[in-house]
Amino acid sequence: INRVISDAVGNLKQALKRGKGLSGPLQEAGVFPPMAVHMITVGETSGALDEMLTKVSQTYDKEVEQAIKQVISLIEPMMILFMAIVIGFIVVSMLLAIFSANDIAF
Repeated sequence: INRVISDAVGNLKQALKRGKGLSGPLQEAGVFPPMAVHMITVGETSGALDEMLTKVSQTYDKEVEQAIKQVISLIEPMMILFMAIVIGFIVVSMLLAIFSANDIAF
């Protein structure tokens, strides 16, 4: 997917050199999120492209934060379960060693 995006950015660069706007080449590429392309289009037509690009980045930063929080919320219980299994294995090993030591005849 990086190659596809790289090609799209290359096409965007060429379009900008020819004096075209951002939104057209972004939309033609078809690899960028429609909401981001729409916000950039609105920014271009309203003359507030810098503000719209800031809003786009803030929106996707929030999405990434939420995705990270979801992953962490899934990993955390699995780590606790893994640690409980490891500790349980250690306790059982120690108890088996103690009980087998009692079976040794002197």
